[in-house]
Amino acid sequence: MEDELRLETINYLKEFIREGRWETINKVLDQRTEYVTVVLEDIYQSHNASAVLRSCDGFGINDVHVIENNCEFDPHVQITLGADQWLDINRYNTPNVDNTEICLSSLKEKGYQIIATTPHERESNLNDLDVSKPTALVFGNELDGFSESVLKHADGFVKIPMYGFSESFNISVSAAVCMYDLTTRVRQKKSNIDWKLTEDRRSELLLSWLKSSIKAGEQLAEKFLKERETI
Repeated sequence: MEDELRLETINYLKEFIREGRWETINKVLDQRTEYVTVVLEDIYQSHNASAVLRSCDGFGINDVHVIENNCEFDPHVQITLGADQWLDINRYNTPNVDNTEICLSSLKEKGYQIIATTPHERESNLNDLDVSKPTALVFGNELDGFSESVLKHADGFVKIPMYGFSESFNISVSAAVCMYDLTTRVRQKKSNIDWKLTEDRRSELLLSWLKSSIKAGEQLAEKFLKERETI
C-alpha cells in the first residue's frame, strides 16, 4: 500500500477507536524495535514458547522467528494473553528442508549477528555482548539444545551470569533476561543506536494494529478503500 493511501486509511480508522486507545498504540509503537529479534528453534513445550512471546511484546521486540523442523509451535492462549497478536511471528516449517538454515541465512542477509544462548562456561557473558549490530538471539530445544545449523551460523555464544547451584534457567526465563539486557542497553541515550522503527514500518504496524483494535476493522478498511476508488 502506498504511503499516502495508508495514511488516509489510518485517519479513517482512527475515528472508530477511543482517544486513550489511540494514544496507547502510538506509545507502544514509539518503543517497538526490530533491532533485536528472537529465534526459537524447535521449542517443544508450548508454555515456554508462549511465555517468550509475551516477553517479546513486553520488551518491545516486534519480530519472532519460529523454526519448526521437528516440533510444531502452538501458542498457549492462557499464557500469551493475546500478546502474540501484536507480534510479527515468522514461521519456518517447510517439509524436508533445513528450516534453521533458511531462517538464519535470511537474518544474516538482513545484517543481524546471530547470537546463541548457552550455559557453557567457555562462552561470553551476556552483559559483555556487543550491541552495536542488530542482534538475533537464538534459543534452542529444551532437551537437545541447538542444531548443527545454529552452531554453523552463530557469530557468537553468550551465557547469563549465575551465582547459585543451578546451571541454567529454563527457556522462558533465559529469553526474558536476555531481552531485558539487550533492549535496555540499545535504548540508552548514550548508545547512539538507531533502534526505532522506520517511519514506513511504523505506519504499517499502526494500520495493522488499528484493524485489530476495532471490531470488524479489516472490513471497515476494505469498505473505505472501495469507496475511495469510486471517487
